[in-house]
Amino acid sequence: MRESAKAHRRKETALGYFFLGPQLVGLLVFMLGPLVFALVLGFSNWDGFGTMTFAGLKNFATVFTDPQLVTSSRNTVWFAVLSVPGQLLSGFIVAWMLQKVVRGKSFYRTFYFAPVVTSSVAVAVIWLWLLNPDISPLNTTLKKMGLPAPDWLQDARFTIPAFAVVAIWQGIGYQVVMFSAGLENVPKSLLEAADIDGANEWQKMRKITVPLLSPTILFLSITGIIGSFQIFDLVFVLMGTNAPSASRTIVYEIYQKAFVEFNFGVACAIAIVLFLALLALTGLQLAAQKRWVHYTE
Repeated sequence: MRESAKAHRRKETALGYFFLGPQLVGLLVFMLGPLVFALVLGFSNWDGFGTMTFAGLKNFATVFTDPQLVTSSRNTVWFAVLSVPGQLLSGFIVAWMLQKVVRGKSFYRTFYFAPVVTSSVAVAVIWLWLLNPDISPLNTTLKKMGLPAPDWLQDARFTIPAFAVVAIWQGIGYQVVMFSAGLENVPKSLLEAADIDGANEWQKMRKITVPLLSPTILFLSITGIIGSFQIFDLVFVLMGTNAPSASRTIVYEIYQKAFVEFNFGVACAIAIVLFLALLALTGLQLAAQKRWVHYTE
């Protein structure tokens, strides 16, 4: 009887591994394999065709000393500083206003979510026209208002802010959906109790709504920072393969080093440093959550 039970368990285990097999193979071939290969390349000199030689820490030293890579890293951080709070704030405001809408709420949510499902290439093509200094309706409006109309994609002072505006416009729909779901879960009884106590809208927002939305804010800030540090498609489509120094980001540099200069060692070193930086930032955010994130039971 006991041998029969053991045989049955072995059969179930084998069947489990059989069904997990394709996923495990995919994980090893397409996830772990490239990760290990990238780690090896980070310590190597290789152009993709010749002999691979050991480079030690030379590629990582290049990441921190190359002036262009330092500038691109600074551009990436500046983009994250502008785009992440911009997406959070605009998404929260729109979601909060939609809570007040009685009719057509689904239409407005679809309207705001449309840019999210639009390809970044199509979005970039649209914004190429909107940011064109000669034919842009945005610049025409600014001129009519007596304000300066900058050359958004050529003036180094405005390039990264222009990218941030496009990213905020494209990402606001996702933020609205997440904040709307969070607002739906705010207990109505707490808001009604605050009304009875004479609290105004700002006090209810600051003391009840925002604290209860803190898990949503934490999630969106983590995913937002990770996404902002990986910006590439907008830069590539808006600026082309020879983007000016002031508009380059760190993932754009990975592409340049790997597929234009064929310096795979430095490209992988940049990717590894980027991964460690995002890991550290995410760890700091999770460590700091104890001070400001409130979870309801």
